[in-house]
Amino acid sequence: MPFRLPSRRMVLLGVAILLPLPRPAAAHAILEASEPANGAQVPAGAVTLRLRYNSRIDRERSGLTLTRPDRTKLALPIDPQGPPDILTSTVTLTPGAYVVRWQVLAVDGHITRGDVAFTVTGP
Repeated sequence: MPFRLPSRRMVLLGVAILLPLPRPAAAHAILEASEPANGAQVPAGAVTLRLRYNSRIDRERSGLTLTRPDRTKLALPIDPQGPPDILTSTVTLTPGAYVVRWQVLAVDGHITRGDVAFTVTGP
């Protein structure tokens, strides 16, 4: 029995059946910009951290952790107000190398994380 390709009508029917099926969303919250920027230098004193993502963030289930020059860690409070795609926190810093570890939950349920490293310079 020779092999026969499906007719155009059968192919279109198959596509029509499969198109409306639900597909899982593949979105993740991606860091688009940060202040300070990764690798930046900022003066000592009050530093406002501002992280902007490509999607809305669930603030209550997201977190920012600061690693200090002596390698100790500090959980930073996230400002409860602001745009839905931006996390902010303000902290007073002395000179040294710092890393902010962020972990966010996008409203679609995906968790992403990453780091922003920067240096605080003397006054």
